[in-house]
Amino acid sequence: MDICTMKREMQDVLEQNILHFWSTKMVDRENGGFYGRIDAQEVLHPEAEKGAILNARILWTFSAAYRVLGKQEYLETATYAKDYFVDHFIDKEYGGVYWSLDYKGQPQNTRKQFYAIGFALYGLTEYVRATGDREALEYALDLYDCIEEHALDREYNGYIEAMTRDWQPIADMRLSELDANFPKSQNTHLHIIEPYTNLLRCLKEMHAQESCDYVPAIGSVLPIGVTIPTETMLAVEASLRNIISIFTDRILNPETHHLDLFFEMDWTRGAGHLESYGHDIECSWLMHEAALVLGDPKVLAKMEPIVQMVAKASEKGLRPDGSMIHEANLSTGHIDDDLHWWVQAENVVGWFNIYQYFGDEAALDKAVRCWEYIKTQLIDWENGEWHWSRHPDGSLNTVDDKAGFWKCPYHNGRMCLEIIERTSE
Repeated sequence: MDICTMKREMQDVLEQNILHFWSTKMVDRENGGFYGRIDAQEVLHPEAEKGAILNARILWTFSAAYRVLGKQEYLETATYAKDYFVDHFIDKEYGGVYWSLDYKGQPQNTRKQFYAIGFALYGLTEYVRATGDREALEYALDLYDCIEEHALDREYNGYIEAMTRDWQPIADMRLSELDANFPKSQNTHLHIIEPYTNLLRCLKEMHAQESCDYVPAIGSVLPIGVTIPTETMLAVEASLRNIISIFTDRILNPETHHLDLFFEMDWTRGAGHLESYGHDIECSWLMHEAALVLGDPKVLAKMEPIVQMVAKASEKGLRPDGSMIHEANLSTGHIDDDLHWWVQAENVVGWFNIYQYFGDEAALDKAVRCWEYIKTQLIDWENGEWHWSRHPDGSLNTVDDKAGFWKCPYHNGRMCLEIIERTSE
């Protein structure tokens, strides 16, 4: 398959299969926002809780779709998502973002999970990139401040997992019942480097268009018509530089070249020897993107061999048909060899990134073969969206949701948008 064909196919899947599903089946016109769940049997659960992760990812996806494709309908959905998120998920009293709402839009779980705050920042900055909206930028800078003030570990560096609504310590810091309870994780750092990259990119884009002498404090309200102060951009740049170093110096395992998953406060590895192949390949391109946006030649020179090394390590999870398994616990011998939708999406982007920047034709072949697997095994061509996963024997996962708290148009939608953008230059 040539690249142009893959691009055309992905744009069609993005618009007709993914975005269409979310804009026609998931918009809650009665209570506002988006429904919280459609199960694997295509049954809508209108009274399911509404998660911050789902809603922030919807905001990011439709904002990016409008920015890349320019269609008014995507802007309308993005604005609808932004307005609902700002009005309902952002905690106006203590700051930050609620973990979840009930189906009517009232706070249900008020814990402050920095993973969710990171995604809110990611979605809002993409909306700013697409529209130039100042209100969204103000909220984005406020959320950046929340992360830096409350999550940053000033003794050992890095970012903790969670706090209570009013920023007090919390015993259970897990993202989900499937995670180990440790104060730091690769996953949360991954989804902080992602929005910090987008925030810096957003600020650079806006700074390139304007100039002024007014210098407000970071996170303060920016008056209409006032540019991004240099001090703000430098602070975000320093934060991005720091989290890049956290990945290279703390999270990357120098012996295995995989990225470790859970840590104590002092960065002692916890939960055994875990390898997450989907996160490895996702991290490889997101770390590279961060270094590229930072724009420091020395950081990029250090990062690019690591990018290739981590991608190479992820090959351990590849199957002969081009798909990639989820993860393995080498301490216990347990292997999660389900073929998750999100892992396949990141597998495509990660290998395409290796091909694009390092000229590796074998990497392009890996991306194409995984895309072929996705088309035949994961896309629901009849009902829209993608299935959660297939089991190693090829049977379809009929338990996990079609759309829900963790299942959203972000990994698959972003894959399509990344390939469209990368092949349009």
